[in-house]
Amino acid sequence: MSGVSKSFGPRRILHGLDLAVPAGESLALIGANGTGKSTLLRMIVRLAEADAGQIRVLGETVGGLRGIALKRFRARVGVVFQKHNLVARLSALSNVVHGVQSRQSGPRAWAQSLATAEVREEAMACLDAVGLADKAMQRADSLSGGQSQRVAIARMLMQRPELVLADEPDASLDPRAGREVMELLFRLTRDKGLSLIFVSHHMAHALRFSDRIVGLGRSESGGGIALDRRALHCNEAELAAFFEAPDEPSDNIEPATRPLAVLT
Repeated sequence: MSGVSKSFGPRRILHGLDLAVPAGESLALIGANGTGKSTLLRMIVRLAEADAGQIRVLGETVGGLRGIALKRFRARVGVVFQKHNLVARLSALSNVVHGVQSRQSGPRAWAQSLATAEVREEAMACLDAVGLADKAMQRADSLSGGQSQRVAIARMLMQRPELVLADEPDASLDPRAGREVMELLFRLTRDKGLSLIFVSHHMAHALRFSDRIVGLGRSESGGGIALDRRALHCNEAELAAFFEAPDEPSDNIEPATRPLAVLT
């Protein structure tokens, strides 16, 4: 993306943002609340509109997509939200099969897919990849928070995405479950050679599960890019203090240092 700006009324949260994510990279977005992290992810899949600038993803200029072209583009991007949004009364397997709708069209696509042995087999493989094959026929509302988020990841895998966005997938989970979900996302995307862009307030997760960290900060101008070398080799506590963002205990994670670009 280049020169991307976004405001909500008089409040400017992003201004002149330039950012490139190479294929296969894991990028963490961090920063205090209200600095545009989730909005940035939403703009990537055009759930929010940029006020200015250009966003190109997977060879497509996102702002110019409409109708079927936009739907096909979104099918190429897997999104994992903080809230898993599973259908409570359906089984884990049926929820995962929902992911195939992005690859099909028509109101009966999901029902037809569920009856197809090949699709059910693929859905079972996705559940197995997240360690929940034994929960396939269990209702979604009987699963724990961590298990539900794993089913959401399996559903995302069912799309066969080329890029994965994750908006605080660890936020509503206890420290152990949150770490396991992030480990799973990082491993699956790395094994498949996919780019991963994730938002997290857990500094240990940002440090451990990314190749690069981008911080969104506040300033009067609302934009500009700077590499802050004071934070280049910071530890978890220093990183949290730098952005004045709350963090949970790291559960004794020993993170590797990561290069940090500070956008203020």
